[in-house]
Amino acid sequence: YSCVKVGFLCKGCGCVVCRFLDVLAARKDPAGLAGEVLIDGAPQPPNFKCLSGYVVQDDVVMGTLTVRENFRFSAALRLPSSISQKEKEDKVNRLITELGLTKVADSRVGTQLIRGISGGERKRTNIGMELIIDPPVLFLDEPTTGLDASTANSVLLLLKRMSSHGRTIILSIHQPRYSIFRLFDSLTLLVSGKQVYHGPAQSALDYFSNIGYTCEPHNNPADFFLDVINGDSTSIAFDRIKEADGEVTSSRQNIEDHLVQEYRGSQYYGETKAQLERITMNREYSVKTPSRTITYNTSFSTQFRWVLKRTFTNLILNPQTSFAQIGVTVFLALIVGAIFFGVKNDQSGLQNRMGALFFITTNQCFSSVSSAELFITERKLFIHEYISGYYRVSVYFLCKLLSDIITLRTLPAIFFSCVAYFMIGFKATVEAFFLFMLTVALVAYTATAMTMAISADQSVVAIANIFMTIAFVFMMIFSGLLVNLPSIVEWLAWFQYLSIPRYGLTALQINEFVGLQFCGDIPLNGTLCTGEDFLKNQGIDYTTWGLWQNHVALAIMTVIFMAIAYFKLRFTKKFT
Repeated sequence: YSCVKVGFLCKGCGCVVCRFLDVLAARKDPAGLAGEVLIDGAPQPPNFKCLSGYVVQDDVVMGTLTVRENFRFSAALRLPSSISQKEKEDKVNRLITELGLTKVADSRVGTQLIRGISGGERKRTNIGMELIIDPPVLFLDEPTTGLDASTANSVLLLLKRMSSHGRTIILSIHQPRYSIFRLFDSLTLLVSGKQVYHGPAQSALDYFSNIGYTCEPHNNPADFFLDVINGDSTSIAFDRIKEADGEVTSSRQNIEDHLVQEYRGSQYYGETKAQLERITMNREYSVKTPSRTITYNTSFSTQFRWVLKRTFTNLILNPQTSFAQIGVTVFLALIVGAIFFGVKNDQSGLQNRMGALFFITTNQCFSSVSSAELFITERKLFIHEYISGYYRVSVYFLCKLLSDIITLRTLPAIFFSCVAYFMIGFKATVEAFFLFMLTVALVAYTATAMTMAISADQSVVAIANIFMTIAFVFMMIFSGLLVNLPSIVEWLAWFQYLSIPRYGLTALQINEFVGLQFCGDIPLNGTLCTGEDFLKNQGIDYTTWGLWQNHVALAIMTVIFMAIAYFKLRFTKKFT
């Protein structure tokens, strides 16, 4: 296939050829597949997917970065460490020039909220991300999707120039116009997964004419082929004449069978079969499932540094996910502080303290729902980069975790504590304030970890949100405010140990109520006059160990949920 462009046209292109491309590119799970994929007569190396380029149908570049920054990221992680930084930079600049991206090299690619480069420039950027490693074979899944006719033509002309310089280009395409179709060297037509033509693209019209399907003058050959496959071409329509008895003379299934049989009796089928026999002659057919491995050209530390840098850059350039979170947190802190402003040391103060602490705890849990998008929104990008050998799963997981924990959990917890704590008038000691801040942060960490564990294998944010909302509402019931925990029947009481708000609220209660008096100098009969009495009534161990065991429980739950999230991310999506 040296310097040959192969195009695939098909009926049902999205479900058939895309899987076929995945198989050829070693990006489909080989379990259950029969046959072998050979390269120059030799089996594919186990890491073939890391050596070849694969441009997926959807854009998989970071929209908040510039074209140059995306190319630098690909070069830093996919090129060997033996290549100097200057050589990598020269390669990036040369690629920008070759792809015609000089004018937009320092422009952001663009997101839904950030205006970026044009569709054709985005597609060339996606192609450039794969050309960084100079792959001998480049696969493209419908590269003209979403592009206008002129832009699609320019992208295919670029691919044609690359194929003329010794690179194999294999792509699927849906109804290209004639100026694109005539660029193909080799053409494959499929119908319902069966091959009906494979040979020179420019000989396809003559082949179909010889078997009874003639293309009308000025008709686009690509449209004509799809019409024949679908049974909608003019030559077929004229044959669909109802006889006197109402019998229809042809059917779509008959047409498909006819096309398959005609091809198997053609010279192109014979030539292809002869070539395959020469390749497989004296070769022992392997029935074993081929092994698939992912190799990396850079160390863990290099990957961690570049992915962490990109993750934080993406957060900074996405103010709706970073600064907005802090802004909303401060706003809620002001609201809570105004509602419970200046609590007193009386019975109303006891009730207000409980209400404030309960709201703060549950607010931290429900605020963590935003982390559900952490893996879902970038799932396609992550899967593509992981399979292509950019970085390890552990690197991606740690970078996303650190960026979320630091910017979206720790900083909001600090701001919230500084505003709400003093407005409400909680215990005015340094130790109590920092224990309050620590508890609020721990609740946020644990709730975030649980959210990650639930959403790691989900593909729709709404479904993940439903699961998390149900879980948090259930936990809220057993937090210790809505129901007296010691009074719950034994066979339901164990649910309280799974409640994140319970551990957070209990720690905050111990931190706040120990040492407080609510009756003044004259105790009232039937009332709880000290914080210790109230905690004892709630069945809470208010000793120092009682406080810290809740922190330990939150930390253990955080580690467990993070481990679940990592393993779900690691083993759920091995292949595209």
